[in-house]
Amino acid sequence: MLGSRVITFVGADAAERVVALVVLIIVALLAGVTLGRSAARLEELPGLLLMVPAAIALRGNIFGALGSRLGTAIHAGTFRLSLRPSTTVGENVLASVMLTFATSVLLALLAKGAAVAFGVANSMSLVDFVVVSLIGGFLASALLLVTALALTAGSVRFGWDPDNVTAPLVTAVGDVATVPALVFASRFATSGDPGWPLVLGSALVIVAVPALAWLVRSAGREGLKTILWESLPVLIFGIVIDLIAGVTVERQFSSFALFPALLVLLPAFLALAGAVGGTLSSRLSTQLHLGMVLPTRLPEAGARAEIARSLALAMPMFAACGVLAHLFARWFALASPGLGWMLIVTLAAGAIAVLLATLVAYYSTIGSVRAGLDPDTYGIPLVTSMLDLLGAFTLILAIDALGIV
Repeated sequence: MLGSRVITFVGADAAERVVALVVLIIVALLAGVTLGRSAARLEELPGLLLMVPAAIALRGNIFGALGSRLGTAIHAGTFRLSLRPSTTVGENVLASVMLTFATSVLLALLAKGAAVAFGVANSMSLVDFVVVSLIGGFLASALLLVTALALTAGSVRFGWDPDNVTAPLVTAVGDVATVPALVFASRFATSGDPGWPLVLGSALVIVAVPALAWLVRSAGREGLKTILWESLPVLIFGIVIDLIAGVTVERQFSSFALFPALLVLLPAFLALAGAVGGTLSSRLSTQLHLGMVLPTRLPEAGARAEIARSLALAMPMFAACGVLAHLFARWFALASPGLGWMLIVTLAAGAIAVLLATLVAYYSTIGSVRAGLDPDTYGIPLVTSMLDLLGAFTLILAIDALGIV
């Protein structure tokens, strides 16, 4: 009865949003299981866990923004599924490839810097960071690109609202693809031959830099240049914020290692908070483009209704996240503090996280419009990056406050 009332309040498209978020939770929990079962690898390679939130968010920021821009094109009637560089889809795909090249190398450099600055003992070498970031980034990005295009095409064919579907599901695929990709890539950083990572890292950079230079040179369209120049600052900001979140988690590794169920919960919790905020940002962005909502300092009626629907939907999803994290952990024989504790932690941290997600989503979106920038490019990356940091803090705060570890 309560569930049906919530769905009625959320709106006619509630089923789409619920299904997308449930898929997100399940897929992200599978990524969490990979983390939980890779505790030994994380301990063997200090700094690897530090990269996880940033790497996950980076993939979601690039391809979530791609999906949001294509969703706006669908609503505006300018969408045509073609990979030719002269089309909207083609220039967005090209921009995503270029951004993946550049940010993967930048992530490695900043991750090593963060490890040194925050005193992560015996962290991986810079070359190891580059190898893991590039290989893991390329593997995950290939899957995400296909997913984003498939969801966009599906939205056109089946009448889905891309604002409800693309952001959560791209985030979900980013979670489940990025964590295993990083763990797999870490094998190349621990070869028995100490010169192997240096050779591989150098080869990857030698290939990536000319390819990126060629793409930049061939990028003649003004729309492509706009996407690149608007995306890079917010992606860099997101990397920095997510690395701070990663440092927070890395320094609490002993607590997570005691109950690997908390590692199972971590990606799903962060992804859910980001998806709630990202979906809200994407929906507001579309309504701003179409003139249905105005970028006022305080939310007007239409924006308040969207915010209320997001809040009503979020808390049942967080409850489901906590319960499923415990069940997944038990299924894969990973230690858990218990179903009750997992549920309480998730709800307590989720309540704070979703309020913060709402504030960040609304003000980052209208701030982009007021600054003359594209909210599709800025909204989702800002929301997911800030929620990774704030979500990590709220989750760890809840764990400590409840005395679980």
